[in-house]
Amino acid sequence: MDVVSDAIAAVRVGQPSANRVRVTGRWCTRLPSYEGAGFRVVLAGSCWLLPDEGPAFALRAGDAVRLPHGAGHLLADAPVDAARAAAAVPFDRWLETHELPLVAPDTAGGPPAVELMCGKYRLDRSLAHPLLAELPDVVHLPSGDGRHPELRAAIDLLGREAGAGQPGAGVAVPGLLDLLLVYLVRAWMADGATTGTARWPAALDDPVVATALRLLHGDPAHPWTAAHLAARAGVSRATLARRFTALVGRPPMAYLSWWRMNRAAALLRESRDPLETIARRVGYGSPYALSHAFHRTFGVTPGRYRSGAA
Repeated sequence: MDVVSDAIAAVRVGQPSANRVRVTGRWCTRLPSYEGAGFRVVLAGSCWLLPDEGPAFALRAGDAVRLPHGAGHLLADAPVDAARAAAAVPFDRWLETHELPLVAPDTAGGPPAVELMCGKYRLDRSLAHPLLAELPDVVHLPSGDGRHPELRAAIDLLGREAGAGQPGAGVAVPGLLDLLLVYLVRAWMADGATTGTARWPAALDDPVVATALRLLHGDPAHPWTAAHLAARAGVSRATLARRFTALVGRPPMAYLSWWRMNRAAALLRESRDPLETIARRVGYGSPYALSHAFHRTFGVTPGRYRSGAA
């Protein structure tokens, strides 16, 4: 797997959840902060997203917003003052009167309305990759700017599938939500690479660092050494160490140790493989060696971690 795929797979827990809502008139709802990443897609109409911290965002049909760190926020028909914000209806209660079927035929009619897809992905933040941690609290991807055509296509498909009631929509919509997550991350990385405001897009654009990352992610169990990795990347050890550390934030071997622990934790959470098998898969010679390193990193034994994640 590539680095972005690994970063997403490591933290994802279960399936994404989504709600399709339609509302008219004056409205305001609050979504509290949560452990996960959220997204909002405007399928029709326009509205405002007002984070608990930071500037407000005017949204129109086709806009997508990603909240990578589960930041609390308001959704409303217009900017709100303090009194209206305090009276905002909690989102769960708001859904009771404004939610539409996600994949059943849409029979709602009436005046022009705002229609939204509001969803979230559950994340295990203890396994968060620094690539995802670098994302800002709110990533706004407006429609009509001519960029990220694959993201626009995913949003269009999601809008068509949601409420269409077509055969297979129950599978198509969750699949499109997964695709939307990947495209949102890609779009942020492309914008970050263009503006120079993010470190990880630069890391993946650097041929030496990208090669080293691809090798480490492709085979974390390999007995890598700094010299071997540098030779495969086509540079000296000193050059690799300097460029890798500057762009990734830690030396290559330190990154490998961290990634092996990340993979071990994910395998403990997702599989019932014995510790000996997991140790081999992440590059440790024995369950004891893995257990010692795991406890040093997470503060618990692999067995306790697995029982807590079950």
